[in-house]
Amino acid sequence: MKDVSVGICGLGTVGGGTFNVLTRNAALIAGRAGCNIRITRVASRRNRDDIDLGGVAFSTEIFDVVNDPAVDVVVELIGGYDTARELVLTAIANGKHVVTANKALIAVHGNEIFAAAEKAGVVVAYEAGVAGGIPVMKAIREGLAGNRIDWIAGIINGTGNYILTEMRAGRAFADVLKEAQDLGYAEADPTFDVEGIDAAHKLTILASAGFGVPLQFEKAFTEGISSITPYDIAHAEQLGYRIKHLGIARRRDEGIELRVHPTLVPQSHLIAQVDGVLNAVLVDGDAVGQTMYYGPGAGDEATASAVIADIVDVARIVASGSSLRVPHLGFAPDALEKLDVLSMEDIQSAYYLRITALDRPGVLAKIASILSEHGINIESIMQKESEVQDGRIPVIILTHTVQERQVNRAIAELEALADTDGPVVRIRAENFN
Repeated sequence: MKDVSVGICGLGTVGGGTFNVLTRNAALIAGRAGCNIRITRVASRRNRDDIDLGGVAFSTEIFDVVNDPAVDVVVELIGGYDTARELVLTAIANGKHVVTANKALIAVHGNEIFAAAEKAGVVVAYEAGVAGGIPVMKAIREGLAGNRIDWIAGIINGTGNYILTEMRAGRAFADVLKEAQDLGYAEADPTFDVEGIDAAHKLTILASAGFGVPLQFEKAFTEGISSITPYDIAHAEQLGYRIKHLGIARRRDEGIELRVHPTLVPQSHLIAQVDGVLNAVLVDGDAVGQTMYYGPGAGDEATASAVIADIVDVARIVASGSSLRVPHLGFAPDALEKLDVLSMEDIQSAYYLRITALDRPGVLAKIASILSEHGINIESIMQKESEVQDGRIPVIILTHTVQERQVNRAIAELEALADTDGPVVRIRAENFN
């Protein structure tokens, strides 16, 4: 069998896992790939004496890998934006294929990188950048190639899902976040995870591959989970819903929705049962209907599994000398549509609203009147006399599906009422029918 040379840049959690699995399962992988995949060079920005490299050439200069003429495939696992972009573009310019787990790089610079790769006749593979070990990109680009995909929705950040799962027991956000950091689920700076940026990176890639549109991360709406309270989680449960931090992309005639935010999901739906650090992605196609992809969204060998799947795909191309390959976003570059990302005011959703009202006659009627004036129908309403405090009572309303613009106007009027106190809490709801 032909040998294919692989160079790995980065020996962190995923890099170490990739090296270990490629080494441990070398014979099995060769049998599936139809060629021998040899790690011939490894680079990390710090020495890794704790990893037995078995004599593989090692350097602390990561560009040594992309500049080595013997390397066929560069595996970029250093993360970040700027250096990773330079590394990948240099590898492409040197005629090398690239495998990366860097969702931020692809979401932000993917259009430029894919254009350069297309011109150079090489592949940039990125399965591990979305949902860790779950092969959802392969499913969308290949398994569902005959479908018009109407929407994609998922739990695509395990840290946020772990926090919301633990908060169902009544625990405060700050306490669970600290626990997640202690367990290694959240970074010291958890902003990307809890504010939805990490999920928006992944959703951008999913939407582009699903709908055949350019990557548009800068237009994605993101709302985090730091303002979610155990009170709202408990009352959503009483209404038959569970709060999940979802990425949602929906194709519409006038554009696409691209949004990450806390979402009420019916407890009976499969995605509502996904707890802890696990990920799950729903894809709705016109031919197949709904499919769900579930599993570990992070971790050394789970993510390495996806990295190696990409390496195998690329190694087959190298070994066979074939020019046939799956397009980077699942569509030929000239087939991409120029659909724009819609403003959040144009999206449609149902809504959970929590209004702190003064406990006096007629207030509920005023609230209902304002909602009605803005064309908002009420599905259910909850008000418990036992929750009155200092003359104020929470009023919880679940609406029918309506345009966000209407809800924004209604909330502005509700907050201006003399009979309400403080901001209205708003959480979007989806049924996925």
